[in-house]
Amino acid sequence: MWATSRKPQRGATVAEFALSIVLFLAALFFVIEATRVLYLWNTLQEATRRAAYLAAVSDFSNPAVMDAIRQSAVLRSDAGHLPLGAPVSDAHIRIDYLSLTRNADGSLNMTPIPAASLPACPARAHFNCIANPNGASCIRFVRARLCAPGTDCDAVNYQPLFPLTGINHALSQATTIAKAESLGYQPGSTLCP
Repeated sequence: MWATSRKPQRGATVAEFALSIVLFLAALFFVIEATRVLYLWNTLQEATRRAAYLAAVSDFSNPAVMDAIRQSAVLRSDAGHLPLGAPVSDAHIRIDYLSLTRNADGSLNMTPIPAASLPACPARAHFNCIANPNGASCIRFVRARLCAPGTDCDAVNYQPLFPLTGINHALSQATTIAKAESLGYQPGSTLCP
């Protein structure tokens, strides 16, 4: 009699354990995803901060230097994804150079300088700013942003580690603006064409 009453109890324990483990694993995966979202939110802010600072003191006219800045911003020494941060890669870091132009009413406005209008070298940028600090070709600020590659700075979508958690949203539009410093200019540098 005792043996027959334990068998149904053993099946109930297995069923309760199966339900409990499913709920536990679902909660665990959700916590892991939520922690990763917070990690990305903080890390992307730091990535744009690093990119803006490095771009403010580096030669903007050298493509290899600019690639190294983007890679360093996502904590890498070569091209690739941010550690634990896929899909974010060095290709998602956009660096813009801004002038401080004066409007008709006398106010100042940060204006992006198109790539075709950038000075040819740091020495030229330095002399452009001496000649006219509010000119359209005087680099006064550097802006680093997180943008989807090949777009006009669209948001990057979050890619969950565990798709069943239901966390699916755009990543924060991380942006940092830094004051342009040397831009790679060394006193005594020869003026480029």
